[in-house]
Amino acid sequence: MVTSQKLAGKIALVTGGTAGIGLATAQRFVAEGAFVFITGRRSAELDAAVQALGSQAVGIQGDVSSLADLDRAVATIKAQKGHLDVLFANAGIAEFLPIDAVTEDHYDRQFDINVKGIVFTVQKALPLLADGAAIIVMSSVVGSKGFGGDSIYSATKAAIRSLARTWTTDLKARKIRVNAISPGPIETPGLNGLAASPEQAEQFKAQMVSIVPLSRMGEADEIAKAVVFLASDDSSYVTGIELFVDGGMAQV
Repeated sequence: MVTSQKLAGKIALVTGGTAGIGLATAQRFVAEGAFVFITGRRSAELDAAVQALGSQAVGIQGDVSSLADLDRAVATIKAQKGHLDVLFANAGIAEFLPIDAVTEDHYDRQFDINVKGIVFTVQKALPLLADGAAIIVMSSVVGSKGFGGDSIYSATKAAIRSLARTWTTDLKARKIRVNAISPGPIETPGLNGLAASPEQAEQFKAQMVSIVPLSRMGEADEIAKAVVFLASDDSSYVTGIELFVDGGMAQV
């Protein structure tokens, strides 16, 4: 991996950093010179991710929808490094149901992790974030599109994009930049896990690819490179935006 040390000396937190986009981004952050804290709910996956990342990473087990877990994560970071320069609030889930099948549990689970989790991850991290820090929140193309069967998931992602706008204003006195990143269909374990079978997964991906102008799935590292841009001084005059990394899916 060829890098230019764009994050040399920076301290970063990646929530949901054990697989997929989160892990790919943590790998990029480390390669660019950052020390990275990652969170994850499952200890085995967390340990494996930290081992893959090496000595410049620490894992903190926890669920972003639990304020107690977030408090413990922030306390760990404060004790070990004292501050944060970059926060990538990435942890989230996706579940699909048509509106006539939506349940309270389906609604609560996604809003608790995807929205509540990001709100309080950012709030709890604020005392550690240096002035001029970078916050990147994970939205999605579905926040701007109207695909059937994913109304609740899409609503969480639209809320996240809105939060990025508001926080840009809330935090401008501290020169903290807040940006949302919105991937299109990305080849990740999480995406494959949405399907009931490998055959169904391939059918779903083929359907997605058919409406992507670049005619392919994206790779997790392609999102990671865009997050590095938003985390680094390369984007020093960029805040409040939604950066689509979607092969053109939401653009045409």
